[in-house]
Amino acid sequence: MTAISEAQPAAHAPRRRSVLARLKGNWLQFIMLPVALLWMSPLIWIVLTSLKTKAEVFDPEAGFLPQALNFANYPATLAVAPFGTYLINSIIVTGSILAAQLVTITLAAYAFARLEFPLKRLLFSLFLLQVMFPIYAIFLTNFITLREFGLINTLPAMIVPFVASGYGTFMLRQSFRQVPQELSDAARLDGCGHFGILWHVFLPLVQPTLIAFGIISVVTHWNDYMWPLLVTNSDNVRTLPIGLGLLAKSDSGADWTRLMAGTVIVVSPLLLAFVIFQRRFIDSFMHTGVK
Repeated sequence: MTAISEAQPAAHAPRRRSVLARLKGNWLQFIMLPVALLWMSPLIWIVLTSLKTKAEVFDPEAGFLPQALNFANYPATLAVAPFGTYLINSIIVTGSILAAQLVTITLAAYAFARLEFPLKRLLFSLFLLQVMFPIYAIFLTNFITLREFGLINTLPAMIVPFVASGYGTFMLRQSFRQVPQELSDAARLDGCGHFGILWHVFLPLVQPTLIAFGIISVVTHWNDYMWPLLVTNSDNVRTLPIGLGLLAKSDSGADWTRLMAGTVIVVSPLLLAFVIFQRRFIDSFMHTGVK
């Protein structure tokens, strides 16, 4: 009996060591889990509030969870404003800006990274000035320019001022500078011109940078509120953030249940895209660096 009792602790010792080793290896997950819950708490509160009634929102005795799931807030929100039109406009504006920026920053970054021309450094410094100036500082000049061209209250009014990006050009220029010169020289020996070298050599190697910039651009312009508010005055050209702002304006105050339902509608496309392409998004930022 003594031999058996002594063998049992010895048998459990490797199991305890494996559990301790597993806990030590997963300590970062234990730290990040509360942080993740803290980060998600506003989103959870928004979703739960969108499923409550008006009485529950202002009832101090009501719990954190809704007493009954009130999905009627969502069709009621869609009935207040034409969110279908706002959604289409947001997709058109955000997609057009991204497509135009990818073209302009790619060509500009290649020129600044690989070509030699007079006043190259001066022009690049001037090009980066738009990064230093806050966007609100040029709202007036942009508005006057668009008004002179007759573009106010149109979709191009929300697209044209953002077709170029100094930040994106700088990011891509730094990535292009990291590509070995031997690769472009080999492509030139094979008969490629500048566009061929750009398409076959540079762009495949800087995809993480392009994806990272694309994420930043889409999130920025999808959530943009001030500029679309200035240049639009009719529902047929407004975007989702403007429609969300209209829900907060009423004589009796904001309808918080509908406002939270509208917020869920606005952020759902971005969240869905992130869930679907989560691994690609994370890899793009992990492999994007500025040297």
